[in-house]
Amino acid sequence: MTFVPQRQLRFYMTTVAPCPYLPGQTERKVFANLPFSEGVHVNDELTQAGFRRSQNIAYRPACESCDACVSVRLPVSGFSFSRSQRKVLKRNADLSRDLVEAEATTEQFDLLRRYLHGRHPGGGMSSMGWLDYVAMVEDTAVRTHLIEYRLPSPDGGPGDLVGVCLTDLLGDGLSMVYSFFDPALEARSLGRFAILDHVRQAQAVGLPYVYLGYWVRGSKKMDYKAGFRPMEQLTRLGWERMAQPATGVDVA
Repeated sequence: MTFVPQRQLRFYMTTVAPCPYLPGQTERKVFANLPFSEGVHVNDELTQAGFRRSQNIAYRPACESCDACVSVRLPVSGFSFSRSQRKVLKRNADLSRDLVEAEATTEQFDLLRRYLHGRHPGGGMSSMGWLDYVAMVEDTAVRTHLIEYRLPSPDGGPGDLVGVCLTDLLGDGLSMVYSFFDPALEARSLGRFAILDHVRQAQAVGLPYVYLGYWVRGSKKMDYKAGFRPMEQLTRLGWERMAQPATGVDVA
């Protein structure tokens, strides 16, 4: 059953800006403020319709001259881990996983700063300060939480924090809002591991999907996410299975 909010949502358009994924392209977004009292249900509906959440705003691309951004999700019931993906899981089997409240910590922020400096220097988030991070994590009325990944500790206490994922709990799945990890541990493939671990989490609790955000044809920033299959994309006719492997894509 489709949820109908008590108050009609108002949608707005951003101004035209340079595209962060495709050189020479511009981007424009349509967005709406999530209502505080009904944010959980509205976030569910809008995510299923191809929107992404940032704090209390839901947005999706609305570019006039480009349609490279496609909403994608993984149907976990038909997901079979490939040989290389099983290697990633094994490589990170020593990590602990903790689900924690959506509350920002300085430890998380320090890891985020190292991640942005190492993986996205000069990017749009590189100037993010502590209060910006607090707002990103805590300024929301939806069902959300943080997943923390830590190395084992020799003294039995909490190990070093090496990965964090801000994740929304939806009625039909998990939506990976934003992930960051220790850029010095490149051999662990922590970005891929976080996705695989969310597939396992969704399977364990009986949720059918893991929402990954946007698939951007032609972008090389996060090509490693193109290898996840089966994958569904949102088309004008609804969610459909991707038939062919993709290359040169980005899931943000």
